Amino acid sequence: MVQPIRFIIFLKDILLLSVTCFGGPQAHFAHFQKTLVKKRNYISDEDLVELNALCQVVPGPTSTQTLSAIGYRLGGAKLAYLTLLIWLLPSMAIMTTVGILVSSFETKNISLGFTRFIQPMAVGFIACAAYSITKKTVTTKRGLVLMILAGIATYLIKSPVVFPVVLLVAGLFTALNYKAHPREEKKKIDVSWANFLLWAGVLIFAAILGGLTKKMPEFLPIRLFENFYRNGSLIFGGGQVLIPMLYTEFVQYAPKQYLSSEEFLSGYAFVQGLPGPVFSFSSYIGALAMRDYGVWGAIIGAIMSAAGIFLPGTFLIFFLIRIWDSLKKFRPIRASLEGINAANAGLVAAAAILLFQPLIYEQPIRLVLLNGLYTITTFGLTAFTKIPSWAIILIGLVCGLVL
Repeated sequence: MVQPIRFIIFLKDILLLSVTCFGGPQAHFAHFQKTLVKKRNYISDEDLVELNALCQVVPGPTSTQTLSAIGYRLGGAKLAYLTLLIWLLPSMAIMTTVGILVSSFETKNISLGFTRFIQPMAVGFIACAAYSITKKTVTTKRGLVLMILAGIATYLIKSPVVFPVVLLVAGLFTALNYKAHPREEKKKIDVSWANFLLWAGVLIFAAILGGLTKKMPEFLPIRLFENFYRNGSLIFGGGQVLIPMLYTEFVQYAPKQYLSSEEFLSGYAFVQGLPGPVFSFSSYIGALAMRDYGVWGAIIGAIMSAAGIFLPGTFLIFFLIRIWDSLKKFRPIRASLEGINAANAGLVAAAAILLFQPLIYEQPIRLVLLNGLYTITTFGLTAFTKIPSWAIILIGLVCGLVL
């Protein structure tokens, strides 16, 4: 009975982490180290660092994948999926509730004026994410050029198709520079394809279903799952990179436009102030996309969206965790990461510009200056102080209520 008891304690630790981990993947890592390594000794410090590094080069939410991979090592797939569920439930439930409340307020003509400063603050968070990613990953002139080109492409082309193309081209370009990386002794790769085939099978099946039900409003939950599953299969670099993709797909892309720019920014700002994964923002979008179907429809939309965004990264990390030691020996694989990371920085920088534009178009000069001030202040507080995101958001809400 030792193992079941140990698993229960592990899941309790995950639940505690889900309500105390503020600050995104970098801050999450410190919490994981403190609780899972030093306090409980589930894995070694070296194993945690390696797992986290692996998850950063796999599409999907880094923190979520790291915890799922630890669960997988400790107790196989069942414990891993329980870990995933417990980790995302608190933030997912909160963001679903926020989505339902926003919809309810709008239906009842209740003013959302108290969120007026949350929107420019959200742009500040995104700008800070772009700054942070650039500082850490763009270290060469080649990377800087790729970042700028990726940003321009995603700014000009208002289609979800641009994102996988930009990432693929950038990765292939720097993969050509593989000779700059030292050779390493290669090992024979013994591949278990089950989880890869599961990921690919769900991707293809969801795409077919989404295409067949394109003109059927009652099948919107299926299309939401497909949209988020596709995006979740393409996102390298964490929740910040998710934002430009979702903004283009659900706000700018004419056939959908499930949310207004204001609703999108308000939701993103709220998720910044929550513990747990930033990817739970998907449940907020799903709830608002299904708002016309009542509360239960919004809940279904939130569940399908969250399932879509979290599952692909989980399937892929279960697949890659077994072969990574051999795969990373190949120089083109290591070289391609430079281009992918640089493109990611460009995507996030472009998102900050795109999201700020609605805050200045056809606005009185006083509001334009005020929005700019809140954006710059949020950027400065996030980038150069240790004030937590939730405290900054709380300040913004108080200012909105008072002013």
